[in-house]
Amino acid sequence: MSENEQLLARVADKARNTLPWGWDSLPAPVDGTTPSRAEAALGFSLPPLLTELYTRIGDGGFGPEYGLLPLLDNPPSGEPAAVTQYLANRESGLKDPDWPWPEGVLPISHWGCAMYACVDCRSPEGTVLLFEPNADDADHAWYVDAPSLAGWLHTWLDGTGWYEEASEGPEPLPWTDFPLRTGSGPTAAAPPAQAS
Repeated sequence: MSENEQLLARVADKARNTLPWGWDSLPAPVDGTTPSRAEAALGFSLPPLLTELYTRIGDGGFGPEYGLLPLLDNPPSGEPAAVTQYLANRESGLKDPDWPWPEGVLPISHWGCAMYACVDCRSPEGTVLLFEPNADDADHAWYVDAPSLAGWLHTWLDGTGWYEEASEGPEPLPWTDFPLRTGSGPTAAAPPAQAS
């Protein structure tokens, strides 16, 4: 069994046996067309592991704290789907340039207090970012929660995430790519003119 298969088996087992706050039961997995419909709405591809979580385990409702958001379709509970939340955050960032939302950064889990765990769909390993908007400004609201989606799932499975009371794991570090990804950082100086 591959590492990926072992991880998915562990996630499935924990998902069946522990339900996050607010969920009565584990939602059924999405059908095979839902990820491609989500990608069409988003304009970018989902990391393969994220797609497998939704198509093989459930349409949200498992994972740290409040669990993963539904992928595309808003359930009757009113919890926004990841795609809906991403599109709303991008639109909001266009209206308020002081709080831009980076392209390709999909919110996948709500922590409460407007905080989200997000997957950077542009990174090959699916870096998981923490959006903590209770900071003074957007430049200080983004952190690297885990270098990969697989690593983030392992911290949940092992009870070693920063959000665990008993955990002595490291706190998330600032996401230094935020200014580059949103164009909100200082612009690079023009190169000096070459003498002829």
